[in-house]
Amino acid sequence: MAEIMSHHEGRFLSLREIADWEFVTRPNATGVVGIFAFTTDQKIILVEQYRRPVKSRVLEVCAGLIGDEEDFANESVVDCAKRELIEETGYTAGKISPLLNSPTSAGMTDEMTYFFLAEECVKTSEGGGINGEDIETHLVSLEDLAQFIQAKEKAGVLVDSKIHACLGAIHLLGTGN
Repeated sequence: MAEIMSHHEGRFLSLREIADWEFVTRPNATGVVGIFAFTTDQKIILVEQYRRPVKSRVLEVCAGLIGDEEDFANESVVDCAKRELIEETGYTAGKISPLLNSPTSAGMTDEMTYFFLAEECVKTSEGGGINGEDIETHLVSLEDLAQFIQAKEKAGVLVDSKIHACLGAIHLLGTGN
């Protein structure tokens, strides 16, 4: 295997190279969780927040880094998913199960995303994120999702492809609602 060379170490990202291929890694996290969630009345829970790299608000599934905070360094992937759902949306999952695992962007980073399907979610806290994340939660029925996404795009909000990936996985696997 080719040697990994390090070009730059930032606080949260590192630029590395293997055999002439540059990529980014997160030295302070072991991966990412993504949570595709449904409330008890079958509404999809999506989040929207401003993302500096794309200079826009982005509509997304709830997500977060695994092991990036000292208090949660040894947290399991599923416990991280449960915690992130509560932190970002204020909803607690009645049932949570693995949905799919995928490289986040295989040509750019070694990061893996572990997706979960959260069902029977109930509102238990305020949500909105931590440390000034300013996350807005949206509840959308499956029947209204396409129209909702189109309206968001028309308003200039970017839509993260992970929403579509989770919907596809649910459809193909026959799981969830």
